[in-house]
Amino acid sequence: MQNNHDFRKTQDGSLNIETANQPYLFNQYEKNVDSNSYREPMRSLLDSLQGGGYILYARHGEATVGVDQPNLNFQNCYTQRNLSANGRSQAAMYGDIFRQLNIPVMTPILASPLCRAVETAVLAFGQDRVQIDPFWAEVLRLSYNISPAQQTNILNYLHSYLEMQPSTGTNRVIIAHSFPAGVGLGRMPDMGTIIIRPLGQGNGYEIVDKLRLADWQRLGG
Repeated sequence: MQNNHDFRKTQDGSLNIETANQPYLFNQYEKNVDSNSYREPMRSLLDSLQGGGYILYARHGEATVGVDQPNLNFQNCYTQRNLSANGRSQAAMYGDIFRQLNIPVMTPILASPLCRAVETAVLAFGQDRVQIDPFWAEVLRLSYNISPAQQTNILNYLHSYLEMQPSTGTNRVIIAHSFPAGVGLGRMPDMGTIIIRPLGQGNGYEIVDKLRLADWQRLGG
């Protein structure tokens, strides 16, 4: 599953993100889930995650209750689309899997201020470990009719953030939103995770893998 995408800085300081728009399927191994060709890369990935050093960018759980209203207020969940019962179960399962697999997670867990992301993070990792970061709501704006300059500003901050390495021996978890197709980190399923290896400030980062929730369930198998 090591189909890496590189986001390294070029000599002029810009990011080389030519691979960002190439197709990358979450279910690329779905037909061979029982084969050694699937299990071996997954075992290697688990070993790497247990050693720390990664950013795990996850989309919130299934959210089919309500809609995001024009007067959306971060403090009022009734103005937003919220987690379904299934979405809450997905979030709780996500945290259970991390604990069962002994994947070290850095505190705080960062969450978008929208209720569906905060609730996902709290159900997975506990309220005391979650910190709301308003930037991650900006990911939603990429799906709106914003100017090219606004999109560039959001993506530049995103790429800069993903270069930052977590504390030694831990992984940074971010719970936020899917991106539009071909933009940023691309489309993501509910509770899907993009595993990123940051190379340090100014050096870019690598997209190591993309996992569905079902992939996490098989990771320790």
